[in-house]
Amino acid sequence: MQSPLPQTWDLERFFAGGSQSEAFARFLRQLETNIAALRTALKELRVPNTAEEATALLPTLALLQKAALALREADSFTACLAAANQNDKTAVMLAGKVKAIGAEYATAQTHFDDLLTRIGEEAWQALLAHPETTEIRYPLVERKLLAADKLPPEQEALVNDLAVDGYHGWGESYNTTVSKFRVPYEENGEVLQLSAGQAANRMHSPDRKVRQKLFRSWEEQWAEHADYCADALNHLGGFRLKLYERRGWEDIHKEPLAINRMTKETLDAMWGVIEGGKDIFVRYLERKAKLLGIPKLSWYDVDAPVGEGSLEFSYDEGAQLIVEQFRRFSPRMADFAERAFENRWIEAEDRPGKRPGGFCTSFPIAEETRIFMTYAGTASNVATLAHELGHGYHQHVMNDLPALAQEYAMNVAETASTFAEMVVADAAVKAASSEAERITLLEDKIQRSVAFYMNIHARFIFETNFYEERRRGLVGIERLNELMTAAQKQAFCEALEEYHPHFWASKLHFYITEVPFYNFPYTFGYMFSTGLYAEALRRGAAFEDQYVALLRDTGRMTVEELARKHLGVDLTKPDFWQQALDLSVADVHEFLRLTE
Repeated sequence: MQSPLPQTWDLERFFAGGSQSEAFARFLRQLETNIAALRTALKELRVPNTAEEATALLPTLALLQKAALALREADSFTACLAAANQNDKTAVMLAGKVKAIGAEYATAQTHFDDLLTRIGEEAWQALLAHPETTEIRYPLVERKLLAADKLPPEQEALVNDLAVDGYHGWGESYNTTVSKFRVPYEENGEVLQLSAGQAANRMHSPDRKVRQKLFRSWEEQWAEHADYCADALNHLGGFRLKLYERRGWEDIHKEPLAINRMTKETLDAMWGVIEGGKDIFVRYLERKAKLLGIPKLSWYDVDAPVGEGSLEFSYDEGAQLIVEQFRRFSPRMADFAERAFENRWIEAEDRPGKRPGGFCTSFPIAEETRIFMTYAGTASNVATLAHELGHGYHQHVMNDLPALAQEYAMNVAETASTFAEMVVADAAVKAASSEAERITLLEDKIQRSVAFYMNIHARFIFETNFYEERRRGLVGIERLNELMTAAQKQAFCEALEEYHPHFWASKLHFYITEVPFYNFPYTFGYMFSTGLYAEALRRGAAFEDQYVALLRDTGRMTVEELARKHLGVDLTKPDFWQQALDLSVADVHEFLRLTE
């Protein structure tokens, strides 16, 4: 690879001119025209009853999928603009316009789905058997079943329209709040005003005084912004609950489970195994406290580095490490990563004005992805980079599939990303040049297990309990803090001295409107990818083709079917989850042995 690698992405490749792009304005106008044509076509369609009449749906289905790809392209572009520069208010306005267009598309989808519920059986079977629907049979069946469980199409269309300035509007309101967020931080005699992303990165400092001081300021600043965050969270929750009530849905987990194409039995089996196996991770937290020379860890210590083997990686070094480890497992994944690094698909520069966190988003028409993060040279940053490249590779192997077959759920999306992260982390531990370095890398790997088994679990517990309270009315800031602290204590088995009461405000995931319960799919992906990784170790290079086949099926079946077909396991039973947990437990045992 070239050196030095670029650390800013190229968005001009899609639409020159950024938020002022004339090309993008034309693209949006064309998209609106296409969606209008789609809605007209749907109004003119008769409900088919015969096999011959079923073919009349195919042109409309093609229009639907074409618009879906264009909408994803537009949404990705505005998301990238706004994330890279939170002061770009034009980008925020464009994102709002895309959401409005998205509501028009969602209404068209609603009418198409309603048509599927009324189609005659002969026509339905003929549609599923047609060569043009071979790759999208499962999404079509899924849409038909889900539509039958919702409100009449006119009411669902009204919900979509009202959600733009209501439901999604509250999500955007939170983003505006975060864009104004600043944490004062003194460095080399100068007081810096850190963005949320910069402050989060610095809380991984090896100096506990720095972490502690920064965390105090972090909590204070979120407390100052809490009114705005509480408003957004309460109204997002209220919207969902009222909609669920109108649809006759009582279980708050019904929609997120349906979105993730998994059953409650699978979710319960996963959490049950995790809850039964936390003792060893409490022992890890206790050992880490001892190594840091403190009686008990606090929230800001959980991700702190330990030992003298603390490593820093320049961006080029991190990239090289990722490509090398990918290549051991999958030459195609390594080639993809090289292309992403060299062709400016990644925005990694550490600078003010960027939003916190990291993401990978796809441009399906251009058949490229873009990755966003703030790289500060930590082992955790390298892991995040590998994680997002895993997302990118997942989309890469699906680019030639129809739009509906590309719509895979978050939990299997997190499988691909976490698998990539695991490949890098495990290989790095095994290749450590000293015991101190091995401890550092192993500990960084275990931190991710703690994140998925404890931190994510706390988010799931909090969100579940929040919705139960929200049914009875607005939930105030003090109560939100209490719910969050209680969830963290439960998930971490009371192992911490100090918690993060305002985590409900600081965590973007609670405010993402596209996917409710933006938490348990991460844990699913982590554990499912652990099972995949064990299979990869058994099969060696032969696993690459099997892995690609699994990824290509992620938009075409439930997770239970995916696991049965490609791994031969039953996800509703604890056996698979226990085997995955055992691999993480082995890491902790090794860490405890090395740090005696």
